[in-house]
Amino acid sequence: MAKITVSRRILMCDNYKFENSNDFAMRLSDTVFGFLDDQSSSGWLENSCSHDHDHDHDHDHDHDESENGDEDDEKKESTRNAEDHRIFWETQHKLLQDILCRSSSLESGIRCATKEAIKEAKTAGNLCVCRRPVAGGCHNCLMREICGRLRNAGFNTAVCKSKWKSSPDIPSGEHTFLDVVETPSPKKAAIRVIIELNFRAEFEVARASEEYRQLIRRLPEVFVGKVERLYGLIKILCSAAKKCMKENRMHMGPWRKHRYMQAKWLSAGERAAAAAPPLPTGCSGPVPRPRASMLTVDLVDNVSNLLRTAVGVL
Repeated sequence: MAKITVSRRILMCDNYKFENSNDFAMRLSDTVFGFLDDQSSSGWLENSCSHDHDHDHDHDHDHDESENGDEDDEKKESTRNAEDHRIFWETQHKLLQDILCRSSSLESGIRCATKEAIKEAKTAGNLCVCRRPVAGGCHNCLMREICGRLRNAGFNTAVCKSKWKSSPDIPSGEHTFLDVVETPSPKKAAIRVIIELNFRAEFEVARASEEYRQLIRRLPEVFVGKVERLYGLIKILCSAAKKCMKENRMHMGPWRKHRYMQAKWLSAGERAAAAAPPLPTGCSGPVPRPRASMLTVDLVDNVSNLLRTAVGVL
C-alpha cells in the first residue's frame, strides 16, 4: 500500500466522506504510529551502531593500555635487575679490597720472605727432583723448595696435606699447600698463616662473566694470610661464582661450592714438617746417592785382600 503524505491526508479529510468514522480514525492512527515506528527504528539502529563502535574503541584502548602496562612492568623489572646486578658486584669488590688491604706484621714478614724465596728458587733453575722430572719444575718440588728456604729464614714452615671425606654436598678430595705456625708467647694461642702458591688459579672459571673475571684479577697469585682472612675471601669468591653461574645459566659443580673450597685449606690434615728438611741456600734438592756398579771393584781399598803368598810350582 502506497503511503500518503500528511498534507495530502488533510485535504482528503476535508472533501471525502467516510461511511465509518471509526475506520478512518483507526487507519490514521496506524499511519501516524507507523511513521513514528520508522523514525524510532532508524534512530535505534544508528544509536546501536554508534554504541558498538564506541565499545570496540574502548576495548581496543583498554587492550593497548594493558600492553603498555606490561611493557612498563618489564622495563621496571629489567631496570631493577640491572641495579641489583651493579650493587652486588660493587659490594663484592669493596669487601675483597677491604680484606686484601688488611695485614699484620707477621703476615707482611712471611709474605716478603715467600716472595724472595720464590724468586731465588726460580733463579736456581729446574727444581724438579722427581723420578720423572718435569720441565720447568713441578708444583710439589717448588713447595718443598720454598718450605726449606722459609725454614732457613727462621719460620716454622711445613708442607700440609688436607683430606676430607665425601658428603651429600661435596665429593672427597685432598689438597697440598704450605703453612707457618708461630707462637708469639706461651700465654697466647698459636697463629697459623696459610701460604697458597696458586691462589688465583683456584678460583678461575671457564666462560665466566666479565664482572667475575675483574674480581678474580684483583686476587694475588700467591696468598699469604691468616686463617680468618682466608675464610672471608672464600666466602666472597664462592658467592660471586654462584652469582656468575646463575646469570650465565651454568651448572655449578660441587668442587666450586663454599664447603669444598673451605675444606681445601681449613679441614684437618697432616703437617709434614719432617718431609721437608731445611736445605742449604742454593741447593734445589737432596744430594743424590752414588750408585755402585756390579761390574766395578775398588782395587785400592781391597788390594791388601788380593795379596797372596806366591807358591812355586815344580
